Amino acid sequence: MKLKGGEVDAVVIGAGFAGLYAVYRLRQMGLSHRAFEQGGGVGGTWYWNRYPGAGSDSESWVYSFTFSEELEQEWSWSCRFPGQAEILRYLEHVADRFDLRRSFDFNTRVTGAAYDEPSGLWTIKTQRDDEVRAKYLITAVGCLSAAQVPNIPGLDQFKGHWYHTGQWPHEGVDFTGKRVGVIGTGSSGIQSIPVIAKQAQHLTVFQRTPNFSVPARNATLSPERVNQIKRDIKKIREFCRWSTIGQPYDWQEAEALKVDPEERNQQFETAWQKGGFEWMFGSYRDLLFDKKANDMAADFVREKIRGVVNNPEVARKLIPTGYPIATKRLPLDTDYFETFNRDNVDLVDLRESPIEEVMATGLRTRDKSYELDAIVFATGFDALTGPLTRIDIRGRDGQKLEEKWSVGARTYLGVSTRGFPNMFMITGPGSPSVLGNMPVSIEQHVDWICECIAHLQKNGASTIEPTKDAEEKWVAHVQDLADATLFPQADSWYMGANIPGKPRVFMPYIGGFGTYRKLCADIAEKDYEGFTIT
Repeated sequence: MKLKGGEVDAVVIGAGFAGLYAVYRLRQMGLSHRAFEQGGGVGGTWYWNRYPGAGSDSESWVYSFTFSEELEQEWSWSCRFPGQAEILRYLEHVADRFDLRRSFDFNTRVTGAAYDEPSGLWTIKTQRDDEVRAKYLITAVGCLSAAQVPNIPGLDQFKGHWYHTGQWPHEGVDFTGKRVGVIGTGSSGIQSIPVIAKQAQHLTVFQRTPNFSVPARNATLSPERVNQIKRDIKKIREFCRWSTIGQPYDWQEAEALKVDPEERNQQFETAWQKGGFEWMFGSYRDLLFDKKANDMAADFVREKIRGVVNNPEVARKLIPTGYPIATKRLPLDTDYFETFNRDNVDLVDLRESPIEEVMATGLRTRDKSYELDAIVFATGFDALTGPLTRIDIRGRDGQKLEEKWSVGARTYLGVSTRGFPNMFMITGPGSPSVLGNMPVSIEQHVDWICECIAHLQKNGASTIEPTKDAEEKWVAHVQDLADATLFPQADSWYMGANIPGKPRVFMPYIGGFGTYRKLCADIAEKDYEGFTIT
């Protein structure tokens, strides 16, 4: 049992990719630290998201740490897109190999953090009544960790079991012989629906907005392929660091509107058969900027859906319309659309018949009642801001972070926010984060934060925070970049549209991982331009 209080140089919240690497770097720097994790072990996203079919949509060999060559060479991934269990094993291996677990208090939820100006220290409180003081507060809470369960009348009356994909029981769930309803067709719904359908007696999918999806084409990695990746890993990593979304591919120079239609369709088809995000983000560079170009990609996918789904009426309901492709998170799937050809799967279009209430024996839409033994909410998260605003974080003069961000997140670089000195956010709103390969973004942020702290320590500085001008310009810059794309045309969780009352603001930085990396490095080289250091 660790002490309830004490004072350290830094406190880290979270034990996923970001928290583990932050603790590793702080230990390297010789800084005292405490780290808190709500879960019972390391893993972050992969500790909680254990729903059927959960897995990475980045290739395994780049969805991993780069800080240790020995780690890269000793760990071998089994397949192209690893599942939740394998990713969790990897993170547990990292924690054990570098002896990181001893830095963490597990099963400990941080309930609040308050900045005390006279002492220049943060006081961090937990549900176990810990009260730790620290000069630096580092949030590694994840972008997608605040689960969103819709407020449907009657849920407390349901006699069956209900689950959220982001808070899945660790012992698993057996749906054999059960009538199951899945609400939501975002990434977690698209991953889980095909798996649940194979087990359940009957599955009813309740869809509000049909989603575009690209086949993953997951495959086992042969020993020869594993060895090849390990030989080339340095070159692969370096490419990822400077690519647009942190992946081992990037936009082509060609534009969809300027190539021959036959060539364009052949490109789409070849990439479709290959599978993965490269179909979209390794394709023509005008797809996310020009609606006509985007329509060509969207129409290609719509035709694929029509060609897979046997029932034309079901296909009609599954075909996305009304927003450009990839302006909502683009899922990768394994037999998602094929699942709707099964005799034990039905699709309910909630735009035509909204859910009105949950009953003791199921749920009722405007037009019909559905008898269910289990309900799965694949309804996503209060993304980017929610994991932070759900903690009672108070900065200078007691200002609550939730209040400051009530009209939209305001940060500088997505790493810091004015009025909250010495608080660093790993992949916070206003950084690239969810627009690409998260470990690439996480490592860049942790390295930058730790180098910033080292700079402060070396120069005897007490605090750092953004200037008002720098923060305002960054918020405007992030929005201007988004407005130059098609992203704001979709009601997506990137825009906060899935949370009632949340400001409609595009939250991630869309200028590209490489561009952002260079920009952050330039700011540091200019003595942390845009920050006030005292």
